[in-house]
Amino acid sequence: EFIMDNNQKEAKKWFLALRNNLVNGLEEIEGKSFTFKNWDHAGSGGGIMASLKGNIIEKGGVNISTVSGEFSEKMRSRIPGAEKNPNYWATGISVVIHPFSPLIPSMHFNSRYLKTTKTWFGGGVDITPAIPFDDETKHFHSKLKSTCDLHDSTYYKKHKEWCDEYFFLKHRNETRGVGGVFFDYINTGSFKNDFLYTQAIGDFFLNYVKYIFDKYSKDTWTDKEKHMQTIKRGRYVEFNLLYDRGTKFGLETGGNTEAILMSMPPIASWD
Repeated sequence: EFIMDNNQKEAKKWFLALRNNLVNGLEEIEGKSFTFKNWDHAGSGGGIMASLKGNIIEKGGVNISTVSGEFSEKMRSRIPGAEKNPNYWATGISVVIHPFSPLIPSMHFNSRYLKTTKTWFGGGVDITPAIPFDDETKHFHSKLKSTCDLHDSTYYKKHKEWCDEYFFLKHRNETRGVGGVFFDYINTGSFKNDFLYTQAIGDFFLNYVKYIFDKYSKDTWTDKEKHMQTIKRGRYVEFNLLYDRGTKFGLETGGNTEAILMSMPPIASWD
């Protein structure tokens, strides 16, 4: 069994605490409880899926996992520190919220702490509105920039560009949504600082979710807006199946298929 050092224990504990805060916040918004399901990893460890289907949150998923194992030959060259020694350990959280209302964007957040012969944090937050969302997009980015700036004045620009590049549908020549920040392989030599930045992005997401539901969940929308939402969700599906690294990582390392595909919207359309 894998023996965790203090940094690993701290990261794992915090991801669980954030999961609990998100679950409580979303249950309050929906007025309904999440369903929990445990799963075991093909290597060792596993995770807990939490899912919610309701009238405000059409589909929400908050997954946490802590897993370890060996990378396949194919993956070793792609992962820092895994070429000489294929053993890895990873803990993380992954959240996707597909609101019922097309006035509220689909929201995604994930974060992880990985250990091979190297260690690093990765993660990100981004939103995918279904309808024009200019003022809210500006608000989202300005709040996000302030959050990043408290940790490193170069992070927002760098991680926003990384996000725009990452969440890009090459076959359609368009971005998945309006972006956010995306980062990986963060190891400045200070676990504490890197962890604080990762935590700040998680807390930002929690606060943003509460803010946006509180503002728009009682507003009415049109059939046209709802249809635009299903089209946009189709783009979401295309990205997740064609390009998403988390999906590929999960499936290639023997993760739980249901948990990995939790991010899929309940209904999408192509027309």
